[in-house]
Amino acid sequence: MINYLKNLKPLVWAVCMVFCLLFSHVTFAQGTSETKPQVGAVQRIGDVILITLPLATFGTTLIKGDNEGAWQYTKGLLLTEAVTFGLKFGVNKQRPDMSNDNAFPSGHTSTVFHSAGYIHRRYGFKYSIPAYVLAGYTAASRIDSKKHDILDILAGTAIGLGSNLLFTTEYQQEHMQLTFTSSENQYLLGFTYKF
Repeated sequence: MINYLKNLKPLVWAVCMVFCLLFSHVTFAQGTSETKPQVGAVQRIGDVILITLPLATFGTTLIKGDNEGAWQYTKGLLLTEAVTFGLKFGVNKQRPDMSNDNAFPSGHTSTVFHSAGYIHRRYGFKYSIPAYVLAGYTAASRIDSKKHDILDILAGTAIGLGSNLLFTTEYQQEHMQLTFTSSENQYLLGFTYKF
């Protein structure tokens, strides 16, 4: 039990770091101009997906007991956020609604597409379909709310999906087990396969 708790310590730290990064996306995206932009239902839903999709992805990985996958997800997300914010501060592209100059690339899009791409690469395409739908909705909500144009969205998508190519490997489940037991001149060889 103590070994298990020691292994969870880095993961708990990583979850806290991820939550702080995601929270900074929402507050950073609100704008720095004096006039408060109108926030519609489409944008609010996109903001909710920005928080829930990465947390659900990371939580599901932990529930499956895939600590290696959780660490891969965290490394990819940290790279995604570092590249996204580095470009935002380096490029200084004006948003379509003129609220600030942090349009390129879309941080919402890079974050949610990182989650969807991670599920696809780690667990398979059929499990990632709902995540891709949610990620696509979030990207569309950023265009609808006039926070980004198509170039910002495409760059965010490329960053989010690209970080998975560096860190994420296919999940290898233990399907087969070979056992051997012996006692007083008796030997038992067993083979089990999980479907």
